[in-house]
Amino acid sequence: MVAKPVSQFSTGVRLFARGLKVYGRSPGLVLLGIVPALITLLLFAFLFGLLVYFVDDLSADVTWFADDWSDGWRTAIHIAAGVGLIGIALLVWVVSFTAVTLVIGEPFYEKISERVEAHLGGGPGEVRSGFWKELGRGIRDSIRVTALSVLIGVPLFLCGFIPVVGQTVVPVIGALVGGWFLSVELVGVAFTRRGLRMRDRLAHLRTRRWTALGFGVCVFLCFLIPLGSVLIMPAAVAGGTLLAREVLDEA
Repeated sequence: MVAKPVSQFSTGVRLFARGLKVYGRSPGLVLLGIVPALITLLLFAFLFGLLVYFVDDLSADVTWFADDWSDGWRTAIHIAAGVGLIGIALLVWVVSFTAVTLVIGEPFYEKISERVEAHLGGGPGEVRSGFWKELGRGIRDSIRVTALSVLIGVPLFLCGFIPVVGQTVVPVIGALVGGWFLSVELVGVAFTRRGLRMRDRLAHLRTRRWTALGFGVCVFLCFLIPLGSVLIMPAAVAGGTLLAREVLDEA
């Protein structure tokens, strides 16, 4: 029973590695795919900077119950709260960054996904419902995924106060949660081209949950590297297309 999740997780890692090879096949197209990611990065960096600037005040606000504690304990709980807030922000950053970038760069990432499918013998006939309708659907799906990541991030933030567990287990769970939502986002280009919606993504990915996690966690960790989200975004879309084909072919 253990071998199957490990094997699927390894398959997800390999799909991510195959997505990286898109740089060698279409360097010009990949450079175009970096532009929307760079625009999103500048916006998110500004917002994250605001959070870091006000993190002390926010930490004090969310730990109001410790106002009457001794200085040592109050400082310790404030630091833990600050680390937790930054952790949640990073989780939301990675998931929402992908969502916003996919909306901004839809034509570029659609072309990258098409190129990947063409290299593998072609994909299905396109099912188009109009640019504005697809854009609206993409925005709604992105908001839904981001909201879910925030809802899950809150209990993770609270668990961050647990000694040892908050500094070891919680970050691992955060990476798995972030990886799952990234997979849901990144298969969207290929699924939408087939006329499939968010519920279809979730249903198909659940059949290969560990494959989706293996792929998504790799993307998540790369996105935590400075500028990694910008440089890896085109490859992540290519890998997401490969993941979509993997789960759809099996179905």
